[in-house]
Amino acid sequence: MPRERGNSMMTGTNNDGQLFQLSTMSSLLDGVFEGAMTYDEIKQYGDFGIGTFEHLDGELIAFDGEFYRLRGDGTATPLKSEDRTPFCSLTDFHPAIEKTFDKPLDKSSFEHEMKKLMKSENLFYAFRLDGVFKEVITRTVAYQDKPVPMTEAVKTQPVFHFKGVTGTIVGFWSPAFMQGIAVSGFHLHFIDKARKGGGHVLDYTLDHGDLQVDQKTHMSLYTPETAGFLHANLSRKDLEKEIKITEG
Repeated sequence: MPRERGNSMMTGTNNDGQLFQLSTMSSLLDGVFEGAMTYDEIKQYGDFGIGTFEHLDGELIAFDGEFYRLRGDGTATPLKSEDRTPFCSLTDFHPAIEKTFDKPLDKSSFEHEMKKLMKSENLFYAFRLDGVFKEVITRTVAYQDKPVPMTEAVKTQPVFHFKGVTGTIVGFWSPAFMQGIAVSGFHLHFIDKARKGGGHVLDYTLDHGDLQVDQKTHMSLYTPETAGFLHANLSRKDLEKEIKITEG
């Protein structure tokens, strides 16, 4: 049975109940890959989250206050102060529910278990899963010299297959009404225990592990004033199709 620990209340400048997001998914779809904030700027908004980098140069994953860049060459490196991101979702992670899984579950079955722990699909949640995985399949976007639609950028993205790996999955559930601002549904990133590789999660099978869930009470959206964002076409007529292509 899940263990409930009680939600923290937001006080003062504390970010406990807040999900912070820099920019929108629709801007990435339009090729807005300019960095809008540095690592030193974004880390004040949370110790846990996911995102990407300037020029679409890798995937961001953060937990326990440690931030990593997962690149298309298969490496994972800690962030530097000057590293910049055009898009990220961050929060201070204070899980209210924990649950241990001691038998294998594929992606579909595990998502079903996660949904059972959610009060409503119309709310926001942060998830962390530490465990041993029979398999994790990830992709990692690669450096783009010039702005292109993200649906074009992902055509050359490398895909990685991790077998019998210990690691951590970090991510969020966003409600359906957030599609285009965020990615509705589950959006998850993975890093292995050795901190050598990972990426955006396409598929996985858990062998056993521990799940933590943190429901968020509200969201703060920061819209950048970079030239790319100000002139982007954020009204995507094929939004659902484009997100399906880019998210896998």
